[in-house]
Amino acid sequence: MLEAPASNLYSAPSSCRDRCHEAFDRHQPCHCNARCPEFGNCCKDFEILCGHEGFSYSRDAITKEELQSVSEKIYRADINKAKKEDIILNSQNRISPSETRDHVDRCPEPLFTYVNEKLFSKPTYAAFISLLNNYQRATGRGEHFSAQQLAEQDAFLREVMKTAVLKELYGFLRHQNRYSSEQEFVNDLKNMWFGLYSRGNEEEDSSGFEHVFSGEIKKGKVTGFHNWIRFYMQEKEGLVDYYSHVYDGPWDSYPDVLAMQFNWDGYYKEVGSAFIGSSPEFEFALYSLCFIARPGKVCQLSLGGYPLAIQTYPWDKSTYGNGKKYIATAYVVSSTQ
Repeated sequence: MLEAPASNLYSAPSSCRDRCHEAFDRHQPCHCNARCPEFGNCCKDFEILCGHEGFSYSRDAITKEELQSVSEKIYRADINKAKKEDIILNSQNRISPSETRDHVDRCPEPLFTYVNEKLFSKPTYAAFISLLNNYQRATGRGEHFSAQQLAEQDAFLREVMKTAVLKELYGFLRHQNRYSSEQEFVNDLKNMWFGLYSRGNEEEDSSGFEHVFSGEIKKGKVTGFHNWIRFYMQEKEGLVDYYSHVYDGPWDSYPDVLAMQFNWDGYYKEVGSAFIGSSPEFEFALYSLCFIARPGKVCQLSLGGYPLAIQTYPWDKSTYGNGKKYIATAYVVSSTQ
């Protein structure tokens, strides 16, 4: 049987054709209502077909200039970041993007020569580090949190919400009509980052936090793993072998950005970008900002006068709340990616 051309159909489920302003229907694969940009679940042609129809979203859309302004404020607010003397980095060999698939260790020394571990006793660092051993890195194996591990998630959120960094982010998003209360914001952060979904089989085996900050192994490759603290701790234990880098950011103080190649206990990461020397709340805030403002798109920010881009992707196969999407991944886009 021949399929009818899309133009003859009343409405294609993956399109906003004839669907602008329709009520939310959880059975639809994507949506065309006024709040779909906020939830990151619009159909791909939403802006073309519905964006000019006077949605409240158009008034509340976050501009590139606003993103650059608030990211600079977040950058200045990060008083818990590493000072220059707190980290001695040995980046060694820089390679070309064409060489990232070679799996060659071009750096005989570790990436981190020295880290002042007094940083890790700061409340947000300590709460962050306590979360890193709560996950199985192999996808396909279900994650099951104990009461203690769930309490550690709440403790991390409590600590970061005390910081000027998260206060800056929340104030900005509330002003943008994205949240009406701090509790609504915290609940959403907990769901988007810690809510479980399935990357492999039917087991709930992954979350945004695990993927981005702790790292996973899928189909014989390292996925995610975009955090310097995790990298340092695994390198110190002899589980990470630093191979090379393809990008080193322009910042002469921390946080900086490095895009690197490494082996994680037998598995290779072709290009893994990470902030270096940033506080946990700083990364958490910028990735959250970009996921909320530019889900599935490149998010253009500014840090210390230098441009920086972050790419996020929503998890499309399951939702929470009223059709909201979990974070699938978030990372800094280096000039080589």
